[in-house]
Amino acid sequence: MKKLVIFDLDGTLLNTIDDLGAAANYALEQCGFPTHQISSYPFFVGNGVKRLLERVLPEDARTEALAEQMRTHFMQYYDSHNVDKTVPYPGIVELLEQLASRGVKMAVASNKYQSAVEKLIAHYFPMVEWVAVEGQKEDVPVKPDPSIVFEILLKNPTPKAEVLYVGDSGVDMETARRACVESVGVTWGFRPVKELQDFYADNIVNVASEILSIVDKE
Repeated sequence: MKKLVIFDLDGTLLNTIDDLGAAANYALEQCGFPTHQISSYPFFVGNGVKRLLERVLPEDARTEALAEQMRTHFMQYYDSHNVDKTVPYPGIVELLEQLASRGVKMAVASNKYQSAVEKLIAHYFPMVEWVAVEGQKEDVPVKPDPSIVFEILLKNPTPKAEVLYVGDSGVDMETARRACVESVGVTWGFRPVKELQDFYADNIVNVASEILSIVDKE
């Protein structure tokens, strides 16, 4: 049985794409660039705000100075609007309650900046006693570097054989592989199933409740 489940945030616990897209489009407008359809954003996100903003800019405009200007506008908007349309995915609240009832510890590992991760987790999942809520920090490399997983294991020491990492992208599957923990790819998030397969997901689930049988497996 697994004793610790580490969740990605965006595309795994929460559908944040509308609010992320709105913030990025706001930043583009403020800097005089055309915006993107919200439907394009699932393929822009996943590696932190910096990479998101680089991806939405025209290729010939991806300078360090402009990216920093974009980041300022993005955070100004997102910090005020990050719960406008964001919602938990179906079955997630019930899954977290079931894990808690089994005594399974839970943590979050996200490439979203730390203050936003803390706000979203407190807003949507106040009933969960997380052992760690880890977002992007200046001194910690972003996923798929496994440092964020190791930070969580420092706070809640757990044998790796008893850890499960749940995410929706190839970045997440690679993070789990590098950390040497079992992975679960979820199909309800931002990336296609093929990406999960290409990055060697140990398990792929279509609904949140399927994660329980993986946790319970001896």
